[in-house]
Amino acid sequence: MRNLTLTLAILGTTALTAPAWAQDAHKIVDEPLELTIHMHWPRSQGYDETYPVERAAREMTNIHLIDRTAGKNSTDHNEAMNLLLAQGDLPDIVGGNRIKDAVNQYGPEGAFVPLNDLIEEHAPNIKAFFDERPELFQAIASWDGNVYYIPYLPDGKFGRAWYVRQDWLDKLGLEQPTTVEEYYTVLKAFREQDPNGNGKKDEIPFFARQWEEVIRLVTLWDGRSSGSDTYHDFFVDEGEIRHPYAQVEYREGIKNIAQWYAEGLIDPEIFTRGASSRDYLLSENLGGSTHDWFASTSGYNVALQDRVEGLNFIPFLPPASVSGVRMEEHRRIPIKPDGWAISYMNENPVETIKYFDFWFTEEGRLLANFGVEGETWDMVDGEPVYKPEVLNSDSPVNSQMYLVGAQIQRGYWQDYRYEIQWTSEEALAGIELYEANDLLIPDFLGVSFTKEEQAVYDRHWPSIMTYMLERQQAWILGTGDVEADWDSYTNTLNKMGYQDVIDVMNSAYKRQYG
Repeated sequence: MRNLTLTLAILGTTALTAPAWAQDAHKIVDEPLELTIHMHWPRSQGYDETYPVERAAREMTNIHLIDRTAGKNSTDHNEAMNLLLAQGDLPDIVGGNRIKDAVNQYGPEGAFVPLNDLIEEHAPNIKAFFDERPELFQAIASWDGNVYYIPYLPDGKFGRAWYVRQDWLDKLGLEQPTTVEEYYTVLKAFREQDPNGNGKKDEIPFFARQWEEVIRLVTLWDGRSSGSDTYHDFFVDEGEIRHPYAQVEYREGIKNIAQWYAEGLIDPEIFTRGASSRDYLLSENLGGSTHDWFASTSGYNVALQDRVEGLNFIPFLPPASVSGVRMEEHRRIPIKPDGWAISYMNENPVETIKYFDFWFTEEGRLLANFGVEGETWDMVDGEPVYKPEVLNSDSPVNSQMYLVGAQIQRGYWQDYRYEIQWTSEEALAGIELYEANDLLIPDFLGVSFTKEEQAVYDRHWPSIMTYMLERQQAWILGTGDVEADWDSYTNTLNKMGYQDVIDVMNSAYKRQYG
């Protein structure tokens, strides 16, 4: 009943009235102006004109967004974007999930409006943001140097952390591991010394919900792992783009991961168990260590307190690598390929960029992050605080925000205060621990290709990545030997066009960031 009442309150048809001062401060046009929008994102194939957030923004700015999303019958955002572009009749605003590549490809050809001068002349809040973060402005630019979209900009630094069963360490008389060698000793003890006390050798020392996290272990041997985004697999080393899966350090890491797997220290179902692994292995008192998100992982101590006696699953500092380097490779990416752009058919680009700028004002940012003041949150001692019915709902806070039009893939600057309110004390303590130790490594923000460079990438990279992942899994599972296979592996990569891809990556990188 509580959730139903909240949903009705959030989605009710009563008018939402912004304070008069806010209306006056943010009004863009005297007469209401309608702008059409394509907004295709994972949780909604379209833009809901009844979002409370939209209605409040409409009252403050006098701009009214009208949904004209293409491909509403598809959940594939790329397919929807391709359909929209094929139609040629673009709405005023094109936004949603992963629009960067399409916008930066077709922007220089005239499909989208360059925003550089518009930002400089009419968007003081967006300009102020990028003046403080010029590297992000470089990152969103197309190959011609122009910016064609305003991105969704996440907030906060740390996302994932290393976790260990402190209760198991205490039971076995072990300290938290500080090096890769000590981590091996801990995992070995978890496997051999029955810390769950059931008399069975059923403990899973290291597990992960995403198999990519097991590859992150290569960092313990001075390698680099890989993210899941198209360009974030790559990294910059001494001014040159490289890919981790072609480096000697990666070979050493995979060799050791294969050894750990053979010794039973890594979940034997790491490649197949999937998203349920954390729920299952912790609730059954089987899992010992992982690398996962702060906010969600720390919540298990409370969630399972009646099921697993003494469960104390806590973050610990990354083990130092073989050369003594302590690093956290995963971070909250500061810029997403999501956001929105102004199409060439828009007859009101100045008013539109002013509307985009509204979301970077203090009031607009609060609206985009928390919903409508008085509806889902209140200002308490100068801080936005969610109402108790939001925080105590059985529905996750972010899911509630999506329903009201907050936290969606428009071009806006996220506010970490939105998440910190529902993050456990253990997670907050872990974040503070990581923050104090300066563990993050520089993030590669991607490149924008010319049409010719994109053709090279598209011709070679999909098959190269498939081959890399096939060999990676085979080596870990023991159906190949990475040391014996390495020369053949690198030769095959080069025959498949690996160096051609690296060359266009470096060409694009030096043009964009040089």
